[in-house]
Amino acid sequence: MYGTHSKRDMDIEYQSQVPILRPSIHARRAKITVKFQDLYGFTVEGNVDDVNVLNEVREKVREKGKVWWALEASKGANWYLQTHVSSTLKTSLKFSALVNAITLKKLIRKGIPPVLRPKIWFSLSGAAKKKSTAPDSYYEDLTKAVQDKVTPATKQIDHDLPRTFPGHPWLDTAEGHAALRRVLVAYSFRDSDVGYCQGLNYVAALLLLVMKTEEEAFWMIAVLLENVLVSDCYNKNLSGCHVEQRVFKDLLTKKCPRIVAHLDALEFDVSLVCTEWFLCLFAKSLPSETTLRVWDVLFNEGANLLFHVAMAIFKMNEEELLTVHHVGDVIHIIQRCTHQLFDPDDLLTVAFDQIGFMTTTTISRQRKKQEPAVMAELDQRLRRLNSIKADDEQ
Repeated sequence: MYGTHSKRDMDIEYQSQVPILRPSIHARRAKITVKFQDLYGFTVEGNVDDVNVLNEVREKVREKGKVWWALEASKGANWYLQTHVSSTLKTSLKFSALVNAITLKKLIRKGIPPVLRPKIWFSLSGAAKKKSTAPDSYYEDLTKAVQDKVTPATKQIDHDLPRTFPGHPWLDTAEGHAALRRVLVAYSFRDSDVGYCQGLNYVAALLLLVMKTEEEAFWMIAVLLENVLVSDCYNKNLSGCHVEQRVFKDLLTKKCPRIVAHLDALEFDVSLVCTEWFLCLFAKSLPSETTLRVWDVLFNEGANLLFHVAMAIFKMNEEELLTVHHVGDVIHIIQRCTHQLFDPDDLLTVAFDQIGFMTTTTISRQRKKQEPAVMAELDQRLRRLNSIKADDEQ
């Protein structure tokens, strides 16, 4: 496994959020471009200010962990895994579990220490429970059974392996490609309705860097697609993803009406940038530590968090977006912002504090509202393709 796993023993932790005086993202104008590695070995291009921000993030990672270690000392090891409030618990234990759950939610929003991420993600996401319902040798038996099989999914996986984070010191090696292939191929046989969808390669690759084993990365993929995310996001026609795009546009219209009105005037479709966000869970768009901070919350609070983050990106760039008059400029502004978000707090502060609360009921209602239109559109598209195919065969 990649070298970051040996770094789990290092003192890399998180502190409480502390205001740091530095130039904003939009104020960075240093002309010197440098290359540097982030916390997970990805080579990033940026300016001197970006390097300084990344150094600040490294320091915050070390300091924030002191809060977690102090809680472990007072509450006991693994206290964060004891947050389920069951009706069978005694009143005192219910209160203790509830306090732990509230404390944990606040802490997770500030970031999980990298050394604790594998254990906390595996438990809170439901992956551990899902794995416990299968035979102990499930993953090993599955990978052995399908290793020589060839399907359209395996062919696409093989095509995408060298294009998944090229240049990474572990992922872009024969060992990294082999590990990623085993995880993706195994899941393609576990769920034939999904098979393999482009975008999953980036999600699985980042999970391999974080989790302790391939097997744990596999079960994290399973719980993501089967429980955490909306159903059908990665099926063959991406119907769930299309629904999420429409829901996002509706929510953005309510939360950021000026932006939407301006983008509509430019005939800009938000799916041009958001499809990749929802399919890759920001793994291809945001710096690695920022992505993982988003995933910290995703595995604890659920898929609605993705809407908060996506809207925050537009909100952070609202004033600049309102000044542009071309679709290409919109894409440039959004991509520049996401690539430079080295400090996760810049993004998550807006996502949690400025976007406002959105209930699960509200979002579920929006999904049900959009589903018929999406299915009708996909059906019409299929009929059109079949008609073209029939004409070609005549």
